[in-house]
Amino acid sequence: MATLHPENIRVLVVAEDPLARAGLATLLANQPGCTVAGQVAVDSELPSAVQVYRPDVIAWDLGSDPARTLDRANGFRDLGAPIVALLAHETDAGTAWGSGARGLLLRTAPVEHLGAALAAVAQGLAVIDPAFTAALLPVARDPSPTQPVEELTPRELQVLRLMAEGQSNKAIARALGISEHTVKFHVNAILGKLNVQSRTEAVVHATRLGLILL
Repeated sequence: MATLHPENIRVLVVAEDPLARAGLATLLANQPGCTVAGQVAVDSELPSAVQVYRPDVIAWDLGSDPARTLDRANGFRDLGAPIVALLAHETDAGTAWGSGARGLLLRTAPVEHLGAALAAVAQGLAVIDPAFTAALLPVARDPSPTQPVEELTPRELQVLRLMAEGQSNKAIARALGISEHTVKFHVNAILGKLNVQSRTEAVVHATRLGLILL
């Protein structure tokens, strides 16, 4: 899977463990186009920190006890910036997602994957590590995924692969040399043929069918 690097994205790093916080900030600082705007602990006044650092996206290491951390943070929705949450276990995915995180990755994910997730979430997309999909998406719990109502065209497969990389309609249009309107047409066709309601479900379902590889 190709890696989508962030472009001039300001990231606020949040973690209770100071070593985890510093390590994550160092890794992200070395990612192309990624600027670490600041680092804060979970006990910090997060809304104020967001106002001060003005991040495009937040990378939040939830540590070994996400439930405790989330309880103290009172959810993510009102922080003013989208969250990519780093989790130690698949069982914590539902809690983090329900609290408002827009990206879910394992803490062991390669930093390149984290960079791609931050870029996608900053653009308004949702990113879910395949390890978490069974807990979050009904289509992922289906042991016998249904085949597409109609076979996807070569162009639709190209669009689907770029969707799986977290690329926006604008980025897909640029990559394929077509208009955003045409990309939207292809995305709607893909959703209809796969009988799903969202881009994330389309990627998960297509992966289970073997149409794309993550």
